Amino acid sequence: MQEVVAGILMSFDVVALYLIATNVKAKWLLALWTALLHMIFPLIGYRFGEWIAVYLNNWATSLSTILLFFVGLQLLLSKKDESFPAISLPIIAIFASIDTFSVSLSFGMLNLEKYVFIISAGLSTFLLSYAALVVAQKTTILRNNALKKIAGLLLIVMSIMLLKW
Repeated sequence: MQEVVAGILMSFDVVALYLIATNVKAKWLLALWTALLHMIFPLIGYRFGEWIAVYLNNWATSLSTILLFFVGLQLLLSKKDESFPAISLPIIAIFASIDTFSVSLSFGMLNLEKYVFIISAGLSTFLLSYAALVVAQKTTILRNNALKKIAGLLLIVMSIMLLKW
């Protein structure tokens, strides 16, 4: 279950970012590209996590919880961008997807369900980022930093729960 929740949470930072992208013509293509990145980075992260777990077996749980904690903390402490960066959106999608690598690295170290997380991250990212791109053109109500803060807080809670196991 935590793999599904983490997959959904990983899409929140992209949603927060895409809520300020008001002039995107190929919304579905950008959402698909971002979803694919949210699946590729975790595959790489899982492989590294499994490899690291073999060498750092005694430290795997502690390291993975620390990684989850700091990804969550980064989301909580990140600033709200008032203007959209001048970098092209496909490149921004790559940067927004890198956090899935560290989360999947943690999951790989814990030997959690790889494909459940990857499918959850990809599907939720596609659906939520497309919805955010559509909403960005229609309203300004949801253009705030709350989704990113919620995702960060939930990742920190997950890391604390993993420490107790």
